[in-house]
Amino acid sequence: MKTCVFCAIAAGETPAVIVREWPDALAVRPRSGGVNDGHVFVLPRVHVEDAGTDPGVTAAVMRRAAELMAEHPAANLITSKGEAATQTVYHLHVHVVPRQVGDGLPLPWTPQHTARATAQNGAAS
Repeated sequence: MKTCVFCAIAAGETPAVIVREWPDALAVRPRSGGVNDGHVFVLPRVHVEDAGTDPGVTAAVMRRAAELMAEHPAANLITSKGEAATQTVYHLHVHVVPRQVGDGLPLPWTPQHTARATAQNGAAS
């Protein structure tokens, strides 16, 4: 296995802003700052490639993510499996993205995304 940045974070070998720790998982702020305030990702301390690899580990990570979601009135819970699904780091991680009305963060299956895409296409014409 190549060097895994999330394994290095879990082992304390790579610096990260750790928001919460559990015996089986960590909640970490994305290095980019995330897509909005409060965006974190939850990752297991053990290496698991994606949400389909080990259902037990995935369930534990989802439980920890749910604990964080309970602190917000609205949030998205997002994970990806495979390149076609936009996975770029092949260590299971679940994004917890707090939301609020009008936050300007469109997801591809929402009317906000459709409106934004339509506006961008109209501007390109």
